[in-house]
Amino acid sequence: MSKSFLVATFSDADTLLHAVRAVVREDFKVYDVYAPYPIHGLDAAMGIRRSRLPWVTFIVGCCALTFALCFQLYTSVLDWPLNVGGKPDNSTLAFVPICFELTVLLSGLATVAALFLRARLYPGKKELLFAEGVTDDTFALVLRRRESPFDSNRAWKVLQENGADRIRERETES
Repeated sequence: MSKSFLVATFSDADTLLHAVRAVVREDFKVYDVYAPYPIHGLDAAMGIRRSRLPWVTFIVGCCALTFALCFQLYTSVLDWPLNVGGKPDNSTLAFVPICFELTVLLSGLATVAALFLRARLYPGKKELLFAEGVTDDTFALVLRRRESPFDSNRAWKVLQENGADRIRERETES
């Protein structure tokens, strides 16, 4: 199954940002934007929501903290109680370093794993660059053409009016 895209390249970040705003204003869905460096305000112009990765980190951190506390209570109170210097078996102050370390470790690993899953980054994945030089000095705006009504002529006109250096259609295999 092939997918059809409309790719416009730009020479500078300001023109790209202006074109993204114009395309969104004309009710076209931006598939992706490529830039050699981060552009302030691009996410808002594209209409991208805030990431939910912090929620993954928070939930896994809470689970890791609960696991660390329960495991230490189980091992020191129920499974292998030792009288060390007359301290109580369930001395929670002694549990703080392990709880902190496990919470940070598991939260960090889960965040990285969630990022890789969400971004579909896996070993052997072939990269898909829509325009030459997008990692060097070219800015690109990609619109996906779907089976639903997509007015290609109007999209070309909007992109040309907003400073696109080059516009071309691209087919990819999924």
